[in-house]
Amino acid sequence: MNFLDFITQDELNELPEDPRMAFTRIVSYAQERLSERLVSLDPNDESQWHIVEDAYLGFMSLVVGSAKRFQIEPYASQQVPTVSDFRYQDYRQFRADLDHYLVQMIIDNSLRGRRETVQIPEKAKDRIRGHLNGLRDCLENATLNEAKRQALLDKLDAFEKELDRRRLSLASVTWVTLEILALPGAIWASADMVNKLVTNIMQTVGEAKVAEDESRRLAPVEPPKAITGPRPEVPVPTPRPRSGSSGYGGSSRDLDDEIPF
Repeated sequence: MNFLDFITQDELNELPEDPRMAFTRIVSYAQERLSERLVSLDPNDESQWHIVEDAYLGFMSLVVGSAKRFQIEPYASQQVPTVSDFRYQDYRQFRADLDHYLVQMIIDNSLRGRRETVQIPEKAKDRIRGHLNGLRDCLENATLNEAKRQALLDKLDAFEKELDRRRLSLASVTWVTLEILALPGAIWASADMVNKLVTNIMQTVGEAKVAEDESRRLAPVEPPKAITGPRPEVPVPTPRPRSGSSGYGGSSRDLDDEIPF
């Protein structure tokens, strides 16, 4: 399996900009595709083992290659086993260690993601839906070509679907409001109405975010904690001097012979 068997170009194009989030997203896609591939193969069938082996190596290569691109350690410093040296135990240990790191990354991503989202109360959601309906009316009456009008209406529909989620992405609020505000005022039947509706949406979301942050008393945003390995590193023992040695290259007996008493 090559890397495009694990992830499509469209999925690559939609990766988040955050390196850790992008890495975990790639691994998630790859794990799913690997499982789909292996379900139709019998690793005990000698004629199919080389296909299974290629799938394992392809998965490991994708993970290490992605880690190098995003500078995710320790995988950025690892090497994929050669075909001639590959053993199934290599893959098992690789996968077990990878799961250990992914747990920490996913928790990290989740904690940071909460700062970029907000839980909107139901009453506030109803107010936002009313503002969105007002914007739809304004778009219907705007001086726009049909393609542009439909594109903006689709964005409002997508934004309204975001409201049905447990937490609303602040980025989605920003983008939809920028799309509307970027249009020239001359196209609107009432530019003041549009600005008021957009402002009301942003204000409602902003109030919900302020209230949530105050109730949780979020700590200041800090750099992500270092991710640790599944096993403690064993220090390399310092070689001890041989018995009877002075530690300077000679024996204690040699030194005694040189002392004149």
